[in-house]
Amino acid sequence: MTILKELYWIAIDWGSSNLRVWALNNNNAILDSILSNDGMLGLASNEFEPLLLEKISKWGVGDANIPILCCGMVGAKQGWVEAPYASIPYNLMQEADNVKVRCSDDRLNVRILGGLRQDNPADVMRGEETQIRGFLSIFSNFDGIICLPGTHTKWVHVSAGEVISFRTFMSGELFDLVSRYSVLKHSVKSDDWNDKEFKSAVSESISNPQKIFSDFFKLRADHLLKQVEQSELRSKLSGYIIGAELAGAKPYWLGQNVVILGNNNLSKIYKTALEGQGIFAQQVDATECTLNGLAQAFSLISGRH
Repeated sequence: MTILKELYWIAIDWGSSNLRVWALNNNNAILDSILSNDGMLGLASNEFEPLLLEKISKWGVGDANIPILCCGMVGAKQGWVEAPYASIPYNLMQEADNVKVRCSDDRLNVRILGGLRQDNPADVMRGEETQIRGFLSIFSNFDGIICLPGTHTKWVHVSAGEVISFRTFMSGELFDLVSRYSVLKHSVKSDDWNDKEFKSAVSESISNPQKIFSDFFKLRADHLLKQVEQSELRSKLSGYIIGAELAGAKPYWLGQNVVILGNNNLSKIYKTALEGQGIFAQQVDATECTLNGLAQAFSLISGRH
């Protein structure tokens, strides 16, 4: 057990696949942290509270009613408690909609941040808004587009601290499904990467996104008839999908100030794709922004701002 005498509040990013917990002092300095794969998708609604208690018990919370603030899919309809979506435009620097969780253990004082909704065209986000909030807490004068690469990539227009509009693209999920479960799984088994082929496929797909499904099968034919390297084919598959996404998201990035908010190789891939179109985006660490966003929201909720 690690007793944390300076523990003031606990920040949680509880996503579909992973759980990240930070113990923080009165100045939002990290005292300790926990990372596990206990994501929302693997839990029933009655399993969140005992799991959380198990995780934080090592910090010696005792009888203290420590404030706990969560973001992410933990607030989804299938999560612990549903945190309703707030409508855009939404000022992330002035608002922090949340719900209080009714816990059976009196030691837990848990709140969950809600996500954002857009009615026309219909779209939702949950968790990404906290990352954007964290980014804006550092770059308060930012006006432009924030791209959040992932399974469901978001393109978000932000101005004067407000989320103005956003669009979601299922590009990451599509790549996973096609590369693992379609006939192309036999042609793209590689961990290597070919930057040249990727950029070529991005440009080709942006120019002719209507050809994407034909281009997919051409990868299979190139493997069978020409023995093209699987690393090239995998890179081209990614390029075709991201290129089609960029074609659809062109109003968001063309001629705009773009920031890529992420912390993995996928962010670098998006940066490369945009650079091929003459857009030189700034890449920012998403984990830092998530924690900063939770801290900003905690300040709004607790009246410390």
